[in-house]
Amino acid sequence: MAARKPSSARASVTSRGPAGEREDGRNVVNSLAKGLRILEAFSAERPELTLSEVASLAELDPGTAFRMLNTLVMLGYLSRIPEGKRFRLTLKVVDLGLHAIARADLREIARPILRSIVGEVNEAASLGVLDGADMLYVERVRAGLTRIGVDIRIGTTIPAFWSTIGEAFLAYLPKTEFERVLAMKPRPGAFPHKPMNRAEIEARLANVREHGYALRDSYFGSGLRVLAVPVLDVDNYPLAAISVAVPQMQMSQEDFRKRALAAVRRAAADIAKAVQASGTVSAAV
Repeated sequence: MAARKPSSARASVTSRGPAGEREDGRNVVNSLAKGLRILEAFSAERPELTLSEVASLAELDPGTAFRMLNTLVMLGYLSRIPEGKRFRLTLKVVDLGLHAIARADLREIARPILRSIVGEVNEAASLGVLDGADMLYVERVRAGLTRIGVDIRIGTTIPAFWSTIGEAFLAYLPKTEFERVLAMKPRPGAFPHKPMNRAEIEARLANVREHGYALRDSYFGSGLRVLAVPVLDVDNYPLAAISVAVPQMQMSQEDFRKRALAAVRRAAADIAKAVQASGTVSAAV
């Protein structure tokens, strides 16, 4: 029987990328992937790990894990704990994330986060900041809203006190700032101003503070149902607000809340963390 001819090429290996798509092994550096799996084995719950723990969590054999750990220690991404045979991440790992967002403006930080919550349970996601007595839209991701005729774009302003996104923001303003904004007049714009008295405004904002979000049908007559949450810093001060929208005929307010609220809250928390890590960011449009 003829001997099997040795293959001159390695078998193609496939793996899954961040979005779950299969990658051709010829385009993947396996050693880099293994090194990153080691870094990802560490977490707030597991700040220090032994060689065997790292090997198990990263799904590597001990010999490979040992070489990877030594390499990461040499490069400064891991340190050995002097008292035992354990490893932990160094601040150099944090620097990687900080370098990525240090010069990012608010739009750049928010855009991928907003994109991640559009499509599955809502038609659009927006990020707004307070600008005088208006909410200024600084980022917006849409998925098919043109058929409804809503013309909100980056740079659009809308009176803060009667917009859902504005309510989510204003509910967390300190009293002195709230009074200052209340005394101002919204700028003329494409959207009509809905007269509201102070009692109505304070009741709506109290409801937002109680539940942590604003949810109602749009005042624009656009057939949209809107849910909004604030983006809060560590002192509970509003940095911005996120709103998401669906056609009213698509689902009830309660169904919309159940399907969208958790994802929107996670998005707001992610934006707040990114802003905190990067320091002061620009909200320019």
